[in-house]
Amino acid sequence: MDAPAKFELTASDPGSKARAGVLYTPHGVVETPVFMPVGTAGTVKGMTQGELEELGVQILLGNTYHLYLRPGHEVIRDLGGLHRFMAWPRPILTDSGGYQVMSLKGLGRVTEDGFAFRSHLDGSAHFLSPERAVEIQLALGADIVMALDECVEYPASHEALRRASRLTGRWARRCRERFLSARALGSEIPGGWAAGSAAGGSGRPFPAQFGIVQGGTDLALRRESAEEILEVGFEGYALGGLSVGEPKSETYDVVEATTGLLPADRPRYLMGVGTPEDLAECVARGVDMFDCVMPTRNARNGCAFTSEGKLTVKNARYARDEKPLDPACACAVCRRYSRAYLRHLFLAGEMLAGILTTHHNIYFYLDTMARIRQAILSGDFSRFCSRGRSGTC
Repeated sequence: MDAPAKFELTASDPGSKARAGVLYTPHGVVETPVFMPVGTAGTVKGMTQGELEELGVQILLGNTYHLYLRPGHEVIRDLGGLHRFMAWPRPILTDSGGYQVMSLKGLGRVTEDGFAFRSHLDGSAHFLSPERAVEIQLALGADIVMALDECVEYPASHEALRRASRLTGRWARRCRERFLSARALGSEIPGGWAAGSAAGGSGRPFPAQFGIVQGGTDLALRRESAEEILEVGFEGYALGGLSVGEPKSETYDVVEATTGLLPADRPRYLMGVGTPEDLAECVARGVDMFDCVMPTRNARNGCAFTSEGKLTVKNARYARDEKPLDPACACAVCRRYSRAYLRHLFLAGEMLAGILTTHHNIYFYLDTMARIRQAILSGDFSRFCSRGRSGTC
């Protein structure tokens, strides 16, 4: 069988931990550092797949919890997998669903065997075990699948963080065992990746699996978690349980310490982070991959990210402003529409308001990442940060 996704480093910044690389996946090459827009239910809200391709999106994130509940992973599998279902030809990473269960606020319960929860849609009872999380993601056909973890909200006691971190480690072993079993005996999972990759199918490379390091803001627990996850062995490693309410300085300290524990030849993924400034700061601390709902969610609420900082276009001060959202931006929205027009759309309740602002925000995030990558490749990352671009380091 073909090897899973592989990662190659192409450049490193001598003044920081920043690095550029190439991640090879079954559905294409991803240049890192990279930002992944979030397509929770098989769509990035307000954007068509064609527009995402034109903007240069290399990889999307899909949400296992939501796709499992609706339309169901079996439906997606039987329709050819998530790529075909949502007409997206490029790579997809799926999360495990653990974060969503954590955020259910009373609808979920953690056991040694997994998450027992009730659907937020209809109240139906479900159970997500580590093995089940792997099976669902393989049925979806993602290029990168995540191990199931327990994410704890901030603040949490040392004992709560320790318990969740150790449970995450035990679940990681179970996830890896199920993944390797599926890779060796693809006939166990009808459809999805397994039917095509193993047992004499299409021969398309099997996906990669990433393990997740937990431990909250406790650096000793982070080290213990990293050692345990590394012992299990994955194609890539993620930092989970951050951007859940902790001070920004603590986020950066944890990232700095944890990336130093991870192997240099594997991709490092910071889950659920963050602002453009966070991206630059955490690239400088050794992170390769990011995802966050911020550019799309903020856009729907009238907040645009610009080279001059955040701009809330619904404010009255922009009622007669003929300037674009960001005069320094080359996106299609900034080339054509004024702040005054966008403000009018928001106040009139027109769906185009969120669509246009989403387009701009995703462009801004991708452009920021492209600039960061180019600065690393050219040996100019430190100067890039010192020059500053509002919303970056």
